[in-house]
Amino acid sequence: MIQALVYGNGSQECERAVMVLEACGQDVREFTLGPDFTDRQFRAEFGPAAEYPQISIGLHHRGTLKETLKYMSDKGMFV
Repeated sequence: MIQALVYGNGSQECERAVMVLEACGQDVREFTLGPDFTDRQFRAEFGPAAEYPQISIGLHHRGTLKETLKYMSDKGMFV
């Protein structure tokens, strides 16, 4: 099973991302600002203007929730 990684800050948008990915059958691993990484680490990894959440599916970074939903739609991942 492909694993989805969600890097979030605990916002509703991050919670939505996890729920959508799980509903689509993804094995989701969530990392949260504070216990799992610092904002400095987040910015170093995703860029200074990156928004929460940032999502990877498999080995590929897909971006924000909006960008990930577009990718999933294009790939027919919604059932």
